[in-house]
Amino acid sequence: MDSKADEIIKRRSKLSPAKQAILEKRLQGKHKPDTQQIERVSRDLELPLSFAQQRLWFLHQLEPNSYTYNDHGAILLQGSLNIKALKKSINEIVRRHEIWRTSFQIVNGQPVQIVASAFEIPLSIIDLQDLPNTKHEAEIQRLRLENYQQPFDLAQTPLLRLTLLQLKAREYVLLLTIHHIIVDGWSQGVFLRELSVLYEAFSRGKPSPLTEINIQYADFASWQQNWLQGEVLDTLLTYWKKQLGDNLPVLKLPTSRQLSKNQTSQEGRETLMISKTLSQEIKNLGDSLGTTLFMTLLGAFKVLVYCYTGGKDIVIGTDIANRNLIEIEDLIGFFVNQLVLRSSLSDNQSFSDFLQQVRKVCLESYAHQDLPFEKLVSALNPKRGLNQTPIFQVKFILPSTPTDTLEISDLTFTRLDLLENTVARFDLLLEITETELGIVGLFKYNQDLFDSISISRLVKNFEIILSQVVIDPNIQLNQLKEILINLDKEYRLSEERKRKEEYKQKLNRVKRKIIEL
Repeated sequence: MDSKADEIIKRRSKLSPAKQAILEKRLQGKHKPDTQQIERVSRDLELPLSFAQQRLWFLHQLEPNSYTYNDHGAILLQGSLNIKALKKSINEIVRRHEIWRTSFQIVNGQPVQIVASAFEIPLSIIDLQDLPNTKHEAEIQRLRLENYQQPFDLAQTPLLRLTLLQLKAREYVLLLTIHHIIVDGWSQGVFLRELSVLYEAFSRGKPSPLTEINIQYADFASWQQNWLQGEVLDTLLTYWKKQLGDNLPVLKLPTSRQLSKNQTSQEGRETLMISKTLSQEIKNLGDSLGTTLFMTLLGAFKVLVYCYTGGKDIVIGTDIANRNLIEIEDLIGFFVNQLVLRSSLSDNQSFSDFLQQVRKVCLESYAHQDLPFEKLVSALNPKRGLNQTPIFQVKFILPSTPTDTLEISDLTFTRLDLLENTVARFDLLLEITETELGIVGLFKYNQDLFDSISISRLVKNFEIILSQVVIDPNIQLNQLKEILINLDKEYRLSEERKRKEEYKQKLNRVKRKIIEL
């Protein structure tokens, strides 16, 4: 491969999923620029919900006291904080983005969005300065969990709660609890960016430097309902029905526990830290094969699932930002969509060949990402057990969110991830993040199904697969499976020897006590 071609592959692999899909279609002469523009609709009309909102609204009707779809966040504020400017900044964001002034009520038998006029969001302030520093984290967790587990009434505004904790003279934590029906991961980044810009202006007595928003989430929802029908809907449904078919496989990962009647669905967490060296080797592998970091890691993750289940038809879910139109790039709201990525594997297939298949599936899925997951579920109507998510039970995501840290002259804004004891929405979810120190993976799992020991083994096995494929991209999948089987045997033998030694030591202690008597 010449240097020019190599550079093209590297540049292509760094494109966003949506841009990769557009590039592929352009190369094939199939891309037609989307000239459809979202227009503002009259607020005198009944404002429909987006398809994603309809699903969450329906689930809320089934369990109105559930907090499963409460989203949570925390922002560390370090520096000289002007609380008055902070309050003004938050309420300016609420004024700018109608969705944070929206409730959901039934009109003429259908749920609609009701947008309230501008109002102030209360900001509770709790002073923790008298609490010892060693107890700060525990108290933050307690208060965050208390807010998270309090359900919202979707018919009442506001659908977000804000609490400011003062830890020290120059250190605060802003807790946010928001219902998922009005926010997604990308939106949290928009909120953080706007908060920092507005705070800097207001703390200096200046007006907002942000331009007014012409298109709001309600306009997007109305556009989506009108656009996604007829030929557009038929084309998308035809692709997904062909891709997923009638006999969709159900992943059955070997579980550590038997499901009980009293399920709690609590989420457990296990972190994977991939060294900077291995992280770079993984990126280099992707560059050489023309795959993005997401595709490369997804391919390895699917191989991990194949090794554990023996299944050769693997279905994994993922998130996509679903912000293809320029009008909605900087809007707060519930835009994220879920894609279903299905792959077929064979024992003697090489990892590099399988990765090309993963790449093809991803690009085709990106090109057909506009079909809301809710429409797909309705069309396929898959059979599933009680408390089982539709279509897929295992998920892999690499969030496309803005920076986690923003600095202004007197204050630093940093997003925190502290909350535990949340509800598990899937059997297993792997969330990947790129950091300066290397790739970080967070495995989130349903504690009703898995214990920490089995997940810890799974995490180590994922790293082993990554280590093997960067050494030999052409290694066969059954060889990777055999490596994990042998390592598992060694682990079990080691554990057995350990238990025998512990039993032997316990027995000797009992014997010594008998002799002493």
